[in-house]
Amino acid sequence: MLHIIYLIAISAEAGSGALMAMRRKMDVFGVALVGTVTALGGGSVRDMLLGHFPLGWVQHPEYLLFTVGAALAAATAAQVLQRLKSAFLLLDALGLVAFSIIGCDVAAAAGVHVAVVVLMGMITGTAGGLLRDIVCNQVPLVLRRDLYATVALATGALYMAQLHYGVGRDVATLFALAAGFGLRLAALRMALALPVPGRGRPGALDAAGGEG
Repeated sequence: MLHIIYLIAISAEAGSGALMAMRRKMDVFGVALVGTVTALGGGSVRDMLLGHFPLGWVQHPEYLLFTVGAALAAATAAQVLQRLKSAFLLLDALGLVAFSIIGCDVAAAAGVHVAVVVLMGMITGTAGGLLRDIVCNQVPLVLRRDLYATVALATGALYMAQLHYGVGRDVATLFALAAGFGLRLAALRMALALPVPGRGRPGALDAAGGEG
């Protein structure tokens, strides 16, 4: 099941990267490049941190072809879609939670502490989108107010908690995937966000030594 989830995840993230590239008016090469970086970037960062070499896409170069195809397919479909932003957010949300689960599974197999496992899940889920946004000169979603990295952490923690209490891996995967996806959509729908330090107190940063 995790392999199927992985293929869904890289397709979704490649699609989100392609849509972002289209919004930035990139050519076909740019669309394919951004889609590939988005889909494979998170796993690459995770593997480097864990010391897993060769990287997954180096060992399985067919994933490169798969992500390029997914990116171009999303770009082609986007030409008939009227709401690119909605499609982008849905694909990104799916990729975020799916990669968080996969990252946890890979890290757990490496025998690291459970806290590191959940952290690796978050990195896998968010790093690809972070690289996508940087390449596209966009403020990364992970740095904005709405819940993003928090969703990845919660998804990974829920997945590992289920495994700890003996829930079957497939059931734990599906439940964590659904819960994480629902939480991300709820955060977008209801503008759920973490508190911002100093918000609502004009001049607070100035008083602490800012300009003026």
